[in-house]
Amino acid sequence: MRIRTSFPYETTHEDIRIPLAGGPSHAFGSAGGTRLYARVWRPVTDEPVPALLEYLPYRLTDWTAPRDAQRHPWYAGHGYASVRVDVRGHGNSEGVPGDEYDAQELADGVEVVNWLAAQPWCTGKVGMFGISWGGFNSLQIAALAPEPLKAIVTACSTDDRYDNDVHYMGGSALAVDLHAWAATMLAFVARPPDPEYAGLAWRDMWLGRLAEIDPFIHTWLAHQLRDDYWKHGSVCEDYGAIDAAVLAVGGWHDPYRDAVLRLVEHLPPDRVRGLIGPWSHQYPDRGLPPGPAIGFLQETLRWWDHWLKDKDTGVMTDPLLRAYVSDSHPRPRSTTPSRAAGSANPRGPRRT
Repeated sequence: MRIRTSFPYETTHEDIRIPLAGGPSHAFGSAGGTRLYARVWRPVTDEPVPALLEYLPYRLTDWTAPRDAQRHPWYAGHGYASVRVDVRGHGNSEGVPGDEYDAQELADGVEVVNWLAAQPWCTGKVGMFGISWGGFNSLQIAALAPEPLKAIVTACSTDDRYDNDVHYMGGSALAVDLHAWAATMLAFVARPPDPEYAGLAWRDMWLGRLAEIDPFIHTWLAHQLRDDYWKHGSVCEDYGAIDAAVLAVGGWHDPYRDAVLRLVEHLPPDRVRGLIGPWSHQYPDRGLPPGPAIGFLQETLRWWDHWLKDKDTGVMTDPLLRAYVSDSHPRPRSTTPSRAAGSANPRGPRRT
């Protein structure tokens, strides 16, 4: 990845706490209600700008800090307020953690979208983006249709939590991921807040979380059929609930690639575009094998400028689905020879 350091706008950033209106659901919110920890990058300008939200359970002050410091300032430098928020009960956000994509997480996300839109530095238009978990909840919050949310970019995510995630495949438990991901998340949620950012309350916040933690695998194994548990957060149950424009991104070497094809097929063609390339479970600009990388931030900027700034970027004249078609090659191989293709119909690509 080549990192740019000069932009149309100078940028600034600050760490803030976003208040949730509902008040604390336990003893570990502040007196005024639960607050979510956030880092905001903004362009130096007196004019309000659209806001972009990335919303994750991964600690923004350390684990995702390196990638955050690359992506969010880039958007700020191009005239957006780019905001990274830790989910309730994670990192330095108050509250206790819940299950993945639970109703509380999504309701909090809707509040954050509305809060961002109401800030004096925001035009009232908001976008969401993310990869994996952040791609999931971008889709799921879009299906709840908060009015300010105009567009999302969802990368390496799925519209179907039962059929196309790390828990079950064809009704069989996925031994490769089910236990491993549950153990990973248990380790993640058990980490303490950082006293440098959470302040003197860090120990009480931590003990409150530890008292409430239930390993995810207990819940996942209790739902081995496609029931209401898995239908929650699966936007395939009602594609029509999504009002925001959707740029769906996937990699041929990522298990979630199927979702791009379904989203392009089922969402209105004037509000969706798909992109699939020779990538693994990574952002397409990282340059990791098998590659090649693309200018992904530039691709997303065309999307944001069209939907959030009403600029004619030509993004909606792109084919409905753009894909890299891999050539045959021996294995193993660190890079994949491929060529670009585009299609107005995801069922039948045409060469461009």
